[in-house]
Amino acid sequence: DVCSSDLDAPGFNGDPPSPNWEDFGFADDGREESDSSIIQPPDWWPELDREAYYGLAGEFAQALDPYSEGDPVATLTNVLTMFGSCVGPSPHCLVGRTQHPARLFVAQVGVTSKGRKGLALSEPRHAFGMLDPNWYQHCIGGGLSSGEGLIKRMCEKPDGSRPDARLLVIEEEMGRVLAVARREGNTVTATLRQAWDTGNLSVMTRDDPLQAHGAHISVLSHVTRADLERYVSDIDVENGFLNRFLWVLVRRTKYRPDGDPLPDHIAQDLEHRLRSALVFARRQTRMERDPRARIFWDEQYRHLSREREGVSGALAGRAEAHVLRLSLLYALLGQSEVIRVEHIKAALALWDYAERSIALIFGDRTGSKTADTILEAVRQSGEQGVSENDLHLLFNRHKSAKEREEAIALLRSLGKIEEVTIRTKGRPRTIYRLCAESAESAKSAKSAKSAKSAERSK
Repeated sequence: DVCSSDLDAPGFNGDPPSPNWEDFGFADDGREESDSSIIQPPDWWPELDREAYYGLAGEFAQALDPYSEGDPVATLTNVLTMFGSCVGPSPHCLVGRTQHPARLFVAQVGVTSKGRKGLALSEPRHAFGMLDPNWYQHCIGGGLSSGEGLIKRMCEKPDGSRPDARLLVIEEEMGRVLAVARREGNTVTATLRQAWDTGNLSVMTRDDPLQAHGAHISVLSHVTRADLERYVSDIDVENGFLNRFLWVLVRRTKYRPDGDPLPDHIAQDLEHRLRSALVFARRQTRMERDPRARIFWDEQYRHLSREREGVSGALAGRAEAHVLRLSLLYALLGQSEVIRVEHIKAALALWDYAERSIALIFGDRTGSKTADTILEAVRQSGEQGVSENDLHLLFNRHKSAKEREEAIALLRSLGKIEEVTIRTKGRPRTIYRLCAESAESAKSAKSAKSAKSAERSK
């Protein structure tokens, strides 16, 4: 549970575990430019568009970058999330009657130690701690294990006093939370869904129901891809828990053996500007787009709200809401009373990185483990394809024909595989291959990677 000792502590407990780059499918070969300490990313790593660095949050990330081994993407999302948490629930946008405040759930995916997420987190946290010591001391917590523990933290005290509505949950081991959430009767994911949606929390499956209203809970979490493979279930995808998070890949970007903090004159300038932005933001209530931004949003909305397929599609299913909240944060940091086109463009750039991160993190997962296993077997088979008997043996005869048929039907409906009938001297033989489009996409990706590697070797 989130206990008082956890919530009063402003930092993490203990050291992060030893890194393992193989969790992410590539080795830490220490590649770097000959005349610098910059570590080159893997060929497939996404690149964040410069528009995402718009305004004060982007300037903070870029100012810290020369002094940090951490990813500026991590710093950027940390600043946005912490600012929204520190501001509180007052500024918001309306969609119908639903309020969307400056509240984010962020999942940074990498390897705990070598991702160097620490400095990207500690510098923004220090800055906001200087501006709002009460938030720093009493509104940062961790150690999620149940919905009841989270609600108790936000409940009215026995003396009738109410705790601060703000809470920034920092989970350095999100994999542990996902593992706990799989236990029967655990309510942590349901409660976090309520926290993201409305801030009105309740657990009714007990003799003494727990309730808390008006909670302003933000989440910053760190997780490895290996833990996601291990603990993410179809239920987490289907119930919408995971698509309330903004998923971003983060990595170690450079070597900084001295580990010097941000110079005082830079830190003080950023703190001064953040203070001004906080004062401004706390005075705001409902925020709207200006006329140009309304037209621009209408143009973008159809693309954001399009239907998407598979697990990656499901996890990007709240694109409109994420972009809306991000644009609100960019506007507040810029001390603008309205959301302008540049705020939406910055939000779209960060969302694009998140959507590409989702595709890389979760790949071609369909939401069905049986279908995912068949798809991988078909991919490995190449032109030879996979026969019905191959599939029977693939599962060691532990999957019924009906289960295999349902998985194949799902893959065909998603355009992942195609059925091919091969004539023989006897009975025609049916095999399954990758669809032409999927096969060409995989071939193109492999060729592009080989070309990049060749160019680097030159």
